[in-house]
Amino acid sequence: MGLKCGIVGLPNVGKSTLFNCLTSAGALAANYPFATKDPNVGVITVPDKRLDKLAELVKPQKTLPTTVDIVDIAGLIKGASKGEGLGNQFLANIREVDAIIHVVRCFEDENVVHVDGSIDPVRDKEIIDTELILKDLETIDKRLERARKQSKAGDKEILKLIDDLEALKTRMEDGNPARNIETEGLLADVMGEMMLLTDKPVMYVCNVDEESVLDGNEFTKKFEQAVADENAEVMKISAAIEADLTELESEEERSEFLQEMGLEVPGVHLVIEKSYKLLDLITYFTAGEKEVRAWTVRRGTLAPQAAGVIHSDFEKGFIRAEVIAYKDFVEYKSEAAVKEAGKQRVEGKDYVVKDGDVMHFRFNV
Repeated sequence: MGLKCGIVGLPNVGKSTLFNCLTSAGALAANYPFATKDPNVGVITVPDKRLDKLAELVKPQKTLPTTVDIVDIAGLIKGASKGEGLGNQFLANIREVDAIIHVVRCFEDENVVHVDGSIDPVRDKEIIDTELILKDLETIDKRLERARKQSKAGDKEILKLIDDLEALKTRMEDGNPARNIETEGLLADVMGEMMLLTDKPVMYVCNVDEESVLDGNEFTKKFEQAVADENAEVMKISAAIEADLTELESEEERSEFLQEMGLEVPGVHLVIEKSYKLLDLITYFTAGEKEVRAWTVRRGTLAPQAAGVIHSDFEKGFIRAEVIAYKDFVEYKSEAAVKEAGKQRVEGKDYVVKDGDVMHFRFNV
């Protein structure tokens, strides 16, 4: 399945630098607003030690990790919902992503200008929230107008929908993003249709200086307090450290550098890992002589739909799935040994795929 995360934030908070570190795609990272006019799109591979271990055991002709599309979206300013700056373009781009990586600046540097003249990540976040909510309110007003026209027939369900939409509008006018508002029934269906910008899951990335990457600073502490009640991931990363890491050529050099910084893994790996968690995604594997490959599905996906990620024919003609738990594959070291130990399972159409499953699908078309 395709996964697309959009990196958003005010100008000059470190979005494009983070994008470069994630993708090594060479996006323009410059010290002036609107350096990113058109969205940069990069494909990043998802690091997974389990894939490496399977490849080590199977020794395939090739190894293919799963991927995530990352979109570096133009910096947003006040008035974007009315088209200020590159607002309309920004909002159109963000509507297309599955999740939002919202970068806030939590470092001081007189050499890097801030569009509002001072460092305040809570204020910066509220600026973007306000613009996204204002745009969502326009969408809700259009849906309300349509529902009111439909209500002339006296349909009780439509009348209730109008009440629910008006209540939703009131909550959002008070500054609540749609993702923090519980919905049910027809309103929940309509919410999906409206594709509200503030209904997308969000992860906040606090871009800090090198000294603050482990314990944070006054900016990160205030920010974490401000978003404590939100259903969102928050993490600290130093884009400067990540940029330095990309300049190192060998794995040994990168490991030594991370140790010096007191870090176990690159911050960009954590961004990817938390993006998966944000969207409730899991990974299953296929393993054979030709290739060992990782595949992404949402948690709760049934076996036929998981097969369909590989090819639509696999889902249409699904017969069964032969499943090996990752830990069993590693313990017995080969598919043949797993079978001999009776650890391979045969599962049908109702099987819910588990994270780390090694799967082989039987199908007929």
